[in-house]
Formats: sequence, structure tokens, C-alpha cells
Amino acid sequence: MKKKKFYQQLYFQVIIAITLGILLGNFYPELGEKMKPLGDGFIKLVKMIIAPVIFITLTLGIAHMTDLKKVGRIAIKAMFYFFTFSTLALIIGLFVGNIIKPGSGLNIDPASLSGDVSQYQQKAHDTTLTGFIMNIIPETLFSPLIGENILQVLLVAILMGVALVLTKEKSGKVTEFLQVLSAPVFKIVHMLMKLAPIGAFGAMAFTIGKYGLASVLNLIILVGTFYITSILFVVLVLGAVAWYNGFNIFKLMYYLKEELLLVLGTSSSESALPGIMEKLEKAGCSRAIVGLVVPTGYSFNLDGTNIYMTLASLFIAQALNIDLSIEKQIMLLLVAMLSSKGAAGVTGAGFVTLAATLAVVPEIPIAGMTLILGIDKFMSECRALTNVIGNSVATVVVANWEKQLDKQQLKYCLANPNEIEKKLEV
Repeated sequence: MKKKKFYQQLYFQVIIAITLGILLGNFYPELGEKMKPLGDGFIKLVKMIIAPVIFITLTLGIAHMTDLKKVGRIAIKAMFYFFTFSTLALIIGLFVGNIIKPGSGLNIDPASLSGDVSQYQQKAHDTTLTGFIMNIIPETLFSPLIGENILQVLLVAILMGVALVLTKEKSGKVTEFLQVLSAPVFKIVHMLMKLAPIGAFGAMAFTIGKYGLASVLNLIILVGTFYITSILFVVLVLGAVAWYNGFNIFKLMYYLKEELLLVLGTSSSESALPGIMEKLEKAGCSRAIVGLVVPTGYSFNLDGTNIYMTLASLFIAQALNIDLSIEKQIMLLLVAMLSSKGAAGVTGAGFVTLAATLAVVPEIPIAGMTLILGIDKFMSECRALTNVIGNSVATVVVANWEKQLDKQQLKYCLANPNEIEKKLEV
């Protein structure tokens, strides 16, 4: 196959698109804001294909497993991993917030706060147990396939996969049909990815045009602290986990470079979900592991969001001169642990989980969220990137635990990422 020139590579095109978006938004902000439909349209296109990709991948993964106990074991191990590292992310955010104290010195009067955060307060009720149950149970068996609730798609796919195993003598043709259907579905994914530079350009131009680079400088300490903390979490914590399980975190990130750049450009982790699933399966993780761990992790393993939650909560408290004792901070941590899990499937989970956490910690007024409302968009890219990297590492680790990881294939893919990219495009 003829080798692609560098300017034909998707990751190079996305980098150029992001750069042009920043320049347009900075020098022509009004025009930059008008580019919003390009970013929104691309993300909507990707969301259109997410439900079929998850349904087909997970259903076939389970259908090809003869031992249903393995499915339960995989789910338990994945949830153990999610709980451990998402809790660790919350603790790290709390620790860094106490050390750096990004909100100290602002001396803002709580009575002076204004701004509309009601939309997040209204959504916060969805983080309760009742809200969680209502989020995960669909209206009908097939309604999740025409929606965007990942948890509902997971539930239906698991039920369908289990049913196919239990009726394999009668439902073999259904499994064959899904296997054949997977080829054109993933071809659609590849076709949509060609539009990634346009989506990244539109989303970045709108962000810079609307909020401006200057708005970041006003709260640069918080933004910088969050980015540095997230980078250290990925390099040190996830890097150590990857090393212990026999692979290099930097090689994995380079292997997934197209998807990570897409997340950076669109601020949406969902935009990379189909590509992440396909690449991890190509890298030697079994289809069942990928189909179960990746989508579930998008709801339950939000490392970047968790770092943000405790760090932002402390920032607001410090900016308002609210002294939180160790006991109150532990309470904040416990509440954040619950709300971060309960918000699975809620749109805009980052800000919603923060609202849900502050709603039950009376010492910090929920109106304090207005202090970071303007810069939240600039932190969303880092949240999404950290979440995607965390879920990719989790998938490889769980596959390794279950001995459903082809280590030779993983080694080959991480050593030859460009070769794998060309094969996927065929």
C-alpha cells in the first residue's frame, strides 16, 4: 500500500484545523462564534453512530462467549478498577487544591455572586438513585438504539448478548447478521472521521471566539493547576498502572493520537468513542472486553471529571474565604464519590456533578459555580482527554487481568501505529 504523505494523515489535518480555529476565534471573534454549527454538527454525526457501534460490539462479544460467568467477572473487575481509580482521582484533586490553594486571595463576597446556574441545579436531581434508575432503564427494548443514553444501550446489548448465548441453537442467524452488519457500520465511522478536521475547526473557533483567550488568563492559576494535575495523573498514576501491566502509556497515547486530537478539538470524549473501541480491539483486547469496559467507563470512570470536581469545589470555597475543615473535606469527597457515579448518563456530567456535590455541601453556595462558568469550557478539553486516556488504560488492564489480551498484537500495534491506521482505513 502506498504510504500517505504527512499532510494526508488525519492527525496532521486535525492539528492544522485546531490551529486555524484558534487564530480565527482570536482575531475575528464574531466570525469564530458563527462556526459553532460545524463543531456541533460533527459531534451530532458521531453521536448518531455511537449506539449501533456499542450495541453490535458488546452483543457480539458476549454472544461469542460460551461461559456467561466470564461476563459477570469482567463487569465486577471493571467496576472495581473504576471505583479505585476514580476515587484516587478525587483524592488527588482534593490534595492538590489544599497545596496550591488556587482560589486564595480572591476575597469574593458570596452576596455579590450572580449568574444563571439553574440549568445545572435542575439536572442535579438526576444524580440521585431514582434519577440513575430512570436513566438506565429504557422505554422499550429498541428505543436506546435511536437515543444517546450509553447506559441504556449497554443494558440492552448485555441482555441481547446473553439471550443469544442461551438460544444459540436457534439464533445463530441473528449473530451472523450482526457480524455482517458490523462491517458497514464501522465503514460509516471511517467516513465520518474524514470530517473530523472540519468539526475540530468549528468547535475551537467558537470556543475562542465566544470566551476569548483573555478569559483564561483571569483564572490562569486554576486552569494551570487542573492541567498540571491531570497530566501528572496520566503520566505517574496511569503510567505506573500501564507499566505494571506490560505496556507504555506514551506509546498507547501515540497509538490513539487521532482520537485524542479529535477530543482536544471538539471537547467531547464521545467523538472518539467509536475509534477508540475499534483501535483497542485491533490492539489485542477481546471484543467482549472492549464492548463492556469502554462504554461503561465513559459513565463510571471519569478520572478527569473527578479531579476537576474536588479541585473546583475547593477553589470556590477558597475564593469565598470559606474555611473547610478536614472533616468537611472528607464529607465533600464522599459526596463527590456518589454524585460522580450517579451522574452517569446525564448530559454535561462535569458541571452537573459539581452542582450535585455543592447542593449537599451547605458550606459552599452553589452560586459559587458562576466563578468558573466562563472558564469551564477551557477545562473541558483536559477533562475529556484524561477521561479517554483513563478508559483506554482500563480496557487494556481488564483484558490483561482476564487473559483476553493478545500481548504480541498489542506490542506490534503500539510499535507500528501508522501501519495499523492504514489497515483500519481500508
